[in-house]
Amino acid sequence: MIVPFVLNGELVYIDANPGERLVQILRRRFGLLNAKEGCFSGRCGSCMVLMNDEPVPSCLVPVFQVKNNTVITLEHFSKTKEYREIMEGFESAGITMCGFCNAGKIFITHAILQKYTRPSNDEIRAMFVGNICRCTDIESLIAGVRNAGAMQRRRRNAK
Repeated sequence: MIVPFVLNGELVYIDANPGERLVQILRRRFGLLNAKEGCFSGRCGSCMVLMNDEPVPSCLVPVFQVKNNTVITLEHFSKTKEYREIMEGFESAGITMCGFCNAGKIFITHAILQKYTRPSNDEIRAMFVGNICRCTDIESLIAGVRNAGAMQRRRRNAK
């Protein structure tokens, strides 16, 4: 089946098996390796991408659901101001990043800051339920999200 979708700002067409998952297509067809093949159950966050600006575990997305949608990977998102602010927020909170769940942490933080101006600790915790991280505790993640949010608010207010 031919599947058209926008990948990192570019319209692409792939000939795919209906059983293929988005994570497999990103890694094997496009060489985009930041979406990792982890749990294949949507619980670890290592395969997270943005689809239509919402974080989704790409291991759960069959190729037919990608049709006519927009997918952003960490490779593309890492070129944005938002990414830099999130990374600075994480760094200032002392967040360790081994790399396994980076996509999940970053895209969930992006979603939190899109949804809430000043998220509560409970709102942040709830959003991170689907992201397993061995090297960073939830309290540090909360601090990192808050720091990134403060940077984004300063940037918006400076305009």
